[in-house]
Amino acid sequence: MNENTAVKTPARSRKRLIVPLAGLLVAAAITVGSGADFVANSVNSANAFSTGTLTQSNSKSGSAIFNASNLKPGDTLNGTVTITNSGSLPADLTLTEDAVNGFVTKSNLSLVISRAGESAPVWSGTFGDLTAAGALNLGTFAAGEARDYTFSTTLAQSATNAEQGKNATAKYTWNSTQAAADTIAQ
Repeated sequence: MNENTAVKTPARSRKRLIVPLAGLLVAAAITVGSGADFVANSVNSANAFSTGTLTQSNSKSGSAIFNASNLKPGDTLNGTVTITNSGSLPADLTLTEDAVNGFVTKSNLSLVISRAGESAPVWSGTFGDLTAAGALNLGTFAAGEARDYTFSTTLAQSATNAEQGKNATAKYTWNSTQAAADTIAQ
């Protein structure tokens, strides 16, 4: 064989290879491009949600529920406050006390907290003991619900001269927490 001689593929063999290959490409293009799919759709518009509010109002916010001086043995001092769940969500309400009872015999000054319309008091004990007891659960308030609470402090009739000039102070805090979360099915 000489150097100028190259192996030549006959034109006929090339045509035999190209024609089937071209046929396969055309068939693939037709299959992919035909798009013979069924299509359907639907729309749910205006889906929305909004959060509720958790607020409360206190008829004596920033003020004392009761305040008196010159008490004598046997005197009772009453003060009333209205607590309202002014939000749109139900709320679990608690009451905490931060008190100092400066009496020699602490039990000479008592505190009773009552809810209007209920016979049993919410709290009854020595003034200042609610501080150590911790948060007092007042139950769940529905949205817009208002409750009246009366605080009654009494200086015992048996208080002696040792209690003259003594003082007691308290700060009451009303805490609202959202009621348990719900799963809502629609």
